[in-house]
Amino acid sequence: MGASLMEAFTKSLAMTILSEIGDKTFFVAAIMAMRHSRRLVLAGCLAALTVMTIISVVFGWAAPNLLSRKWTHVITTILFFAFGFWSLWEGLTEGGESEELAEVEAKLVKDDMKKQQRPFFTQFFSPILLEAFSLTFFGEWGDKSQIATIGLAADINPFGVVLGGILGQALCTTAAVFGGKSLASRISEKMVAISGGILFVVFGIQCLLTKVENP
Repeated sequence: MGASLMEAFTKSLAMTILSEIGDKTFFVAAIMAMRHSRRLVLAGCLAALTVMTIISVVFGWAAPNLLSRKWTHVITTILFFAFGFWSLWEGLTEGGESEELAEVEAKLVKDDMKKQQRPFFTQFFSPILLEAFSLTFFGEWGDKSQIATIGLAADINPFGVVLGGILGQALCTTAAVFGGKSLASRISEKMVAISGGILFVVFGIQCLLTKVENP
């Protein structure tokens, strides 16, 4: 169990970091931290990412109860290869600057205009914390890192996946909040995409070589 826990932790940590650096939620944290309290932005983003990681792992952990262990392993293997080739394609074909930054900035401007329309919640919670939480949570929903987390939790120790995922999210979000836009501008999105793609393919090959028998 110890080796399984450590394997799940390291896989989840590496996957999360390479998936989240330069992602939409990374830019949400970076840009909001330049405009508002870093403490509130960090709290809102981390809360959303922690909740999302736990939800994803619960889905993955429950998957073997709906499908056989063998089929969940096959699906996980396919997902790793699919995301790996997808990331490699993005890294090798996209011409440098991503549209993520402009998209997030436009979203934040639109959100600032709507703040007056949310009087009830803002009486009890900080509007900045709520904005950071909601933008991060819904920005992460359905993202490839979420689906990959579900796949990992279905195939290996879910507790290790939770720990690695939360630590990875915390590291990326903290770097975004305190490094700000300058850190984001120095990151080579092309190299991150290629590195992430290679990592996913390696995980896929490892899954392919691992035989799983139904209990």
